[in-house]
Amino acid sequence: MSMEQRNGWIWMDGEWLPWGDARVHVMTHTLHYGYGCFEGIRAYPTASGPALFRLDDHIRRLRDSARLMALDLDWSADALADACREAVRRNGLTSAYLRPLLFLGAEKAGVDPAGASTHGMIAAWEWGAYLGDGALDNGIRVKTSSFVRASPNAQLFRVKAVAGYANSILACREVRRDGYDEALLLDGDGYVAEGSGENVFIVRDGELIEPDSACALDGITRRTVIALAADMGLTTSRRRLTRDDLYLADEMFFTGTAAEVTPVVELDRRQIGDGRPGPVTRALQARYLACVRGEDRSHPDWLQPA
Repeated sequence: MSMEQRNGWIWMDGEWLPWGDARVHVMTHTLHYGYGCFEGIRAYPTASGPALFRLDDHIRRLRDSARLMALDLDWSADALADACREAVRRNGLTSAYLRPLLFLGAEKAGVDPAGASTHGMIAAWEWGAYLGDGALDNGIRVKTSSFVRASPNAQLFRVKAVAGYANSILACREVRRDGYDEALLLDGDGYVAEGSGENVFIVRDGELIEPDSACALDGITRRTVIALAADMGLTTSRRRLTRDDLYLADEMFFTGTAAEVTPVVELDRRQIGDGRPGPVTRALQARYLACVRGEDRSHPDWLQPA
């Protein structure tokens, strides 16, 4: 089923519209120039009903993105969070992926958006494993893309910007045409940045390591994994990584709201570790999934009932 043919309700500019009626004009500024920002949020089934994971953190990042991009907002953090919870309830979902999006209207054309109004929407639907069935259990095959992340002077990297994902799309399409599941992107100096839509970690000699990159998103799932690693007594460090470091890793995995904690078992036709998800990855993945499902209550503030 295509995204436009789904049933349900979408919040748009403070109103609830039937899914098929949530439309914009073809001259919408963001459609032409890509100037907007968004979030990805997951809701999980728990013993007490569906709950949204780290909702306040996602709303804060959305509002931070709007601030960095100088988008005027008519909705408070509480109003946006309430709409997210209502999107899960109104659509009758127990497990959901939510997409809040802030975009500019059709008042004018031209690169400068001054005078275009800010609009907001929130959609929610059921979405399974982002990187395919079996990815969480068996791991994925990754290839380093020929496309690189732009310089921090060319793009804002604390923003989940619509336009920024053109770079990710190019990388993703390139490697999937070659038979891989996902792309790894380097920065302009040849150091590891992130996946097309995920942060990356490696494990080497029992230490958890992430790239020290100025052109990678400050992922909320990334922060979650670092906190869980600390709970488990694991040391986490941050430093510039090359492809050599990843090839020699004992384990490697991606993190993201959509990807959750996905093991990487192969990079550029080189086996990572023994070619299977490793014990540290498995432990962090299990702990993460227990937290989002409300089975592990060590961080109860991370879940908000729908």
